[in-house]
Amino acid sequence: MIRASCIALAAFAICGIAATIASATPSTQIWIPSTDVQPYKTFHLNLDTYVRTTKEDPANLTGAVSNQNLPPVYVIGPTVGVSPFEKVQAEVGFDLIYGGVNTNLGLDKYPLYFHAKVGTPEGSLFKLSPAIAVGGYNFGTKSGDARKGELATNQNIFYGLVAKTIPVVGRLSAGYFAGNKKVLVKDTLDAGGNFESDEKGVLLSWDRTLAEISDKIWVGVDYQGSESAVGAFNFGVSYAFAKNVSVILGYDVYSNRKVAGENTVTLQVDINFP
Repeated sequence: MIRASCIALAAFAICGIAATIASATPSTQIWIPSTDVQPYKTFHLNLDTYVRTTKEDPANLTGAVSNQNLPPVYVIGPTVGVSPFEKVQAEVGFDLIYGGVNTNLGLDKYPLYFHAKVGTPEGSLFKLSPAIAVGGYNFGTKSGDARKGELATNQNIFYGLVAKTIPVVGRLSAGYFAGNKKVLVKDTLDAGGNFESDEKGVLLSWDRTLAEISDKIWVGVDYQGSESAVGAFNFGVSYAFAKNVSVILGYDVYSNRKVAGENTVTLQVDINFP
């Protein structure tokens, strides 16, 4: 099953500093990319919402008013399968992302984010070979250096993943990502008074269709290792209401809430148009 969930977009502001913390949405698990790739000529539309579960802590550096919830984040965008080859698949897409701190900081003027992926499915290279995927996401249109307090959306995250399905257990995935060190920053300062970067880390996930109950039910858990705003542990469940329509309900636990804000509940609607 193709997952195309969205990574919640918001921005974090520290004395006027802002950096995008979401991603344009390649086929994903709950939060991180997956090795899944949209089939050739398939048009996938994602409609995602992220809602904060509690009021902002005064210690958070999100630029939000203390003890008030950040606004919801809304993401909409297509992903299209573009490779006619069975063993080498590819997809491209973009998203429009609005809301959260972005609205207050003026980043809603730069809502466009691009993504792309190339992958090969399990067993395509040799018997028992894992699925492999490489790609990039969060290619925003606003350049800047968040370490110095500039607004920016160009996280420019590149990644590689491998995945293997184990009978009964489910699918295990592991990989690594690296992004723009000028934008993916944490809340600590270096000797020069600029915010320190944390632009790379591990990608891990487990997912499984609960066929014992229904082949329409899917569950997943994933993790992106970073103390920047993209670092998070996430879990969720999906139900396929039709062959081409599914809905994910998930929960996002951010690794560094000082820059990412309070945790979110996410509702992700995925629709395929073959």
